[in-house]
Amino acid sequence: MIRIVVADDHPVVRDGVASTLSATEGLEVVGQAESGPEAVALAVRLEPDVVVMDLRMPGGNGVDAVRELRRLGSATRVLVLTTYDTDSDTVAAIEAGATGYLLKDAPTESLVAAVRSTAAGEAVLSPAVASRLASHVRSPQGSASLSAREREVLALVAKGTSNRLIARELFVSEATVKTHLVHIYTKLGVTDRAAAVAAGYQQGILS
Repeated sequence: MIRIVVADDHPVVRDGVASTLSATEGLEVVGQAESGPEAVALAVRLEPDVVVMDLRMPGGNGVDAVRELRRLGSATRVLVLTTYDTDSDTVAAIEAGATGYLLKDAPTESLVAAVRSTAAGEAVLSPAVASRLASHVRSPQGSASLSAREREVLALVAKGTSNRLIARELFVSEATVKTHLVHIYTKLGVTDRAAAVAAGYQQGILS
């Protein structure tokens, strides 16, 4: 069972997302928050697997909440669900530590799939967001530092592929995939899959 907290300052949206997720087998909404600080407090108290987080909330924004959860060492992963796909919003959320970034106009099945992927630690980026990241200012360094196999692994991560499926695709063990990911994180200066994908687009490794 994937346990979820939904954070959004609009009650109708919050209730709608919570109802949709609660009606899905294997998903359980254990709390709702109307601000970033409230989401952090609930995450610390309830230890959900995923917080579905709006970005812009008057009581405290989502980016600050994501950053605070990472600072606290929380194991809860964050899926940003927002109407905003600007460069500043997208990059700030991913750099803060969000595992996924989805727009509110996404169909229900995409939201459910994104929650499941986020809970599994897999990077989730909607096509519009991936396009934003790809057009973001790119750094000339980074691309040459990844080996050909590491670039293959990063490209599959960007598609939301799990370690198990990456291993199958590349005919290697899951342990080898994890080793490649550690090297990728180190070379890109990141700590998780979503940030690695963001850095890959920013540095021109992914296109």
